[in-house]
Amino acid sequence: MKKVLVPLAPGFEEIEALTVVDILRRAGAEVTVAGTVEGPVEGRSHIKVIPDSLMDSVSGNDFDMIVLPGGAVGADNLNKDVRVRKAVEELYNKGKKVAAICAAPKVLSAIGLTENRTITSHPSVRSEVRGRITEERVVVDGNIITSQGPGTAMEFAFKLVETLFGPEKAKEVNSTVFAKF
Repeated sequence: MKKVLVPLAPGFEEIEALTVVDILRRAGAEVTVAGTVEGPVEGRSHIKVIPDSLMDSVSGNDFDMIVLPGGAVGADNLNKDVRVRKAVEELYNKGKKVAAICAAPKVLSAIGLTENRTITSHPSVRSEVRGRITEERVVVDGNIITSQGPGTAMEFAFKLVETLFGPEKAKEVNSTVFAKF
């Protein structure tokens, strides 16, 4: 079973976080949503989400992937959180997958992971991100996966499934997601 950590900080972009969690769980991943604060975490659109656990109770070593949702305020809060940064570094240093969408690639950049990498991000934070910036909607460069924002959340989620489980699983989940409507 593939295990994925999705940290939630106040101000997170709901569409980016919840789309990723939903699609990865449909693919069979064990996804842990870990709050950086106690209780429900409020997103940028004031939707409150109850995390599975707190960041205090998880270790990056226990996961195959970490996914950082964006949202300007949420990404800033993730960047300030030493537990999140530590988990990102642990996974990255072990060659595990590190993913970020929207404003969250600036967290990867602040840690120093995006130098000499091709990445994308929301246009509003590109001046804060180091690396080879591209206009592509979703980018995979080694063990780093980045995406532009809310409008690319579904593509991003399916790329994460493909990265963890292969293209056939992504195709299978994609066909069942829409077949049930």
